[in-house]
Amino acid sequence: MARKLIMMRNIIKRYYIGQPNELQILNGIDLDIHEGEFVAIVGASGSGKSTLMNMIGALDRPTEGTYFLNDTDVSRLNDKQLSTIRNKEIGFVFQTFNLIPRANALKNVELPMLYAGMKKKERQERAMELLKLVDMQDRYTHKPNELSGGQKQRVAIARAMANDPSIILADEPTGALDSKTGHMVMDIFHRLHDEEGKTIVLITHSPELAAETERIVTISDGSIISDTGDKNKEKPDALNSETEVSAE
Repeated sequence: MARKLIMMRNIIKRYYIGQPNELQILNGIDLDIHEGEFVAIVGASGSGKSTLMNMIGALDRPTEGTYFLNDTDVSRLNDKQLSTIRNKEIGFVFQTFNLIPRANALKNVELPMLYAGMKKKERQERAMELLKLVDMQDRYTHKPNELSGGQKQRVAIARAMANDPSIILADEPTGALDSKTGHMVMDIFHRLHDEEGKTIVLITHSPELAAETERIVTISDGSIISDTGDKNKEKPDALNSETEVSAE
């Protein structure tokens, strides 16, 4: 068994704490993800999957509970330390691409390496290698407004790989793409998983995309109701994941 890369215990997230409208979004999440896994987290709108994604991505802190990422207790870090962890350990891929409009593809891929202090020549060479990995080496001088949606997402995936992160966290990565282009993007994720050995966490509302992964974690009302990687976690009254997911 591969080592645990992500270990979450009793993750609770509340907003408006101490106020009459206090709201609890996550209800004691326990989640382990091992090195090299390709995991989908699915759930309807309002299920808590986006909040859970923010926890996994160190974009927010839990109100209660502990979260270890690659043996670091992320739940206890300050803002500067969280920023360092995000840059070093996590490669983000978002539905909206989040590319810098005035920078070309090469510069966009270089950016995380620039923040990490890598020298110019080294980061340019690695950025080109990563663009080749996603078949975008011929578009390295193009700015985002000169690229199609699928091309933008391929650049975003190359950028996510920049600092050789422990995990790639993909939030609805095909949501803004047509079906054919979405399949091309998913093929890249499969290649990164199968050939590069990357741990990938895919946040999606699509049962079709989730079915392409090797493990599906379904969340509803802030709790994990099923996990195909741990049959013991399934509950008798768990909602059918496709019904739950398609409700969004």
